[in-house]
Amino acid sequence: MTRKLWQFPWGYPEAALLVTGIALVGFLLQLTVGHFDFGLLHYPANLIALAVLIGLIALGTRFQNNQIVRWIAGIPLSIALTVALLFLGLYMELTPQLPRLPSQSPDLASRLGFRMVTSSWPFVLLYTMTLIALGLTTLKRLLRFSRRDITFLCNHLGLWIFLASAGFGAADMMRVVMHVDIGETEWRVFNKAGKALELPIAITLNRFTMEEYPPNLTIIDREATPSAQPEKKHKPANAKDFFQIDPKRPKGRIGDWEITLDEYLHTAVFVNGEYHLNPMPESTPAAKITARNLLTGKTKTGWISAGGNISEFFSALPLDDRHLLTMTQAEPKRYASNITVIPKDGIAFNTILEVNKPVSIGGWMIYQYGYETELGKMSHWSEMELVYDPWLLPVRIGMGLMAIGALLLAWNGASRRRVAK
Repeated sequence: MTRKLWQFPWGYPEAALLVTGIALVGFLLQLTVGHFDFGLLHYPANLIALAVLIGLIALGTRFQNNQIVRWIAGIPLSIALTVALLFLGLYMELTPQLPRLPSQSPDLASRLGFRMVTSSWPFVLLYTMTLIALGLTTLKRLLRFSRRDITFLCNHLGLWIFLASAGFGAADMMRVVMHVDIGETEWRVFNKAGKALELPIAITLNRFTMEEYPPNLTIIDREATPSAQPEKKHKPANAKDFFQIDPKRPKGRIGDWEITLDEYLHTAVFVNGEYHLNPMPESTPAAKITARNLLTGKTKTGWISAGGNISEFFSALPLDDRHLLTMTQAEPKRYASNITVIPKDGIAFNTILEVNKPVSIGGWMIYQYGYETELGKMSHWSEMELVYDPWLLPVRIGMGLMAIGALLLAWNGASRRRVAK
């Protein structure tokens, strides 16, 4: 006999319908009240909300033999919720997301929450339902704990802690940018509203340093809009628009010109009509080049330099009446700030701050953010991004438990294979 819909025991059809219904309620809320305001979950409201959620999960375990409670903690609803959240996650990754809605009338996709997925009501409701279902599953297993459940609990409890901490702690996270001049100490920042805030951390910028890649050489036409020469329709198959400076490969070709790198100074200054090696902040890359025209045999030799941020250091090599061999600006390879971090209640320390190598102090993470790009390595200031996340510890605990669970899964799988042999 065919089981009717919503006849116990419930399965995948009911799970799909419930998840669809939750999403529809979310879209209706989205259209009527707008995006969910995570600002409402600032401390201590987030702790109260989290305590209520844990209380509901604990209450559910008191009725764990109830068919509805068992179904909520079961596999069908878990899979349906996972598919829904994966769909929203993929959509979020594949489409541009906005930090806030435009002031003018937003399109339907924006009104439905698809331009700000993580603060949309469908996402919030599905996320909350996932926490309830995952929490019931984990707490039920925890209450009848046995050694065989260690792997399961590490994965599921770790995931629950991670999701709960990331969601309920989002409103407490603060992200600001601090602008510090060389030799100065700063402890003030400005929030999005332009209001000055005093932080419990002060930063002194001792020095800003930058390393650069060797620049390129190219040919420009003085009588036309500056562009790489020659034009593509006249470009030989083995010719390049740019010649990458590399002392290990001193020969190359741009159009009809064979380029030979005679000498290269990565940090040079122009003194008395010549370039000299000098690693001072105002230095610029310079190269002595010999260019030979492959059609006429005509040869030109001379020094060229992009000049960096000192226009007096700029030099180009005239090839003929129209064309110049020039050097492009060097691109940053690495930039870093030598700083002193001064906590309000702690001991000051010196450190080097660079991209992808942040500094951690208390609940704060300090990242290298920017510099005065027009001046490059001569920048007189540096910008640091400071991120405060008091929920970072539980997030790391959740990730650690999931990592342990993954290792235990691999270990158990290898053990079963050895037994099977």
